[in-house]
Amino acid sequence: RMSAIRYELQDFDGPTAGLVVLQSDEVIEREMRAMMPETLRLMITRIASGLRVTPENLGAMAAALPRATGLLPRGVTFDVIGYGCTSATAQIGPQAVAEAIRLGAPARAVTQPVSALIAACAALGVARLAFLSPNIESVSEPLRDALAKSGIRTPVFGSFNEAEEARVARISPASIAEAAKSLAAQGGVDAVFLSCTNLGCLGVIDALEAEIGLPVLSSNLVLGWHMGQLADGVAITAPGRLAACVLPAPKPLPN
Repeated sequence: RMSAIRYELQDFDGPTAGLVVLQSDEVIEREMRAMMPETLRLMITRIASGLRVTPENLGAMAAALPRATGLLPRGVTFDVIGYGCTSATAQIGPQAVAEAIRLGAPARAVTQPVSALIAACAALGVARLAFLSPNIESVSEPLRDALAKSGIRTPVFGSFNEAEEARVARISPASIAEAAKSLAAQGGVDAVFLSCTNLGCLGVIDALEAEIGLPVLSSNLVLGWHMGQLADGVAITAPGRLAACVLPAPKPLPN
């Protein structure tokens, strides 16, 4: 005979974050969970994405974002929801991404690697980036244009010129580090940016910074940092100089 057992309910009183991950992304979940402290409750959903990184496939995700965030647990108001695609954000636009995400789930703040990178550059005083992309040029150019409109120039640019997501996820950290060093050596930059959430590079950032003497940022690093900052200033456990930075307090509204 079944016994009815009494229980108590417990509310989670810490900040809650949501993350939209591309179906084709094999890297971001591992790197984000490595950075996020236990005090931040992280919930993840996936969004359909193409096997190849093209402007058309990236832009098509706009319509699918509400469905993806609609699969996050109901009844939760998220402190922040992050969208894990750098290039698609540049194609769709940060504002359109935020609006689509909020159609599926309530979120006090929304971010993605583009806005996160701009915020990180402001926190570090960076205006010129050496930009490393794994993607073909037609995918990278809208992102460089978006950064330029925010006052961040990318005078040094290099790419692995790879269109297949499965191959991007398997580019070795050693290859990434060597490419980053070669770009930094061209000079005239304040930091290095390693673009793409599917590029596994979190583990090489400390050594790179020590060798080249510049801040090194990646899509996952800036996204994780920005999500933590927007979720009540949660400090992430991450490599590099960015982890210790905090977002400036918002300016008071005029009377």
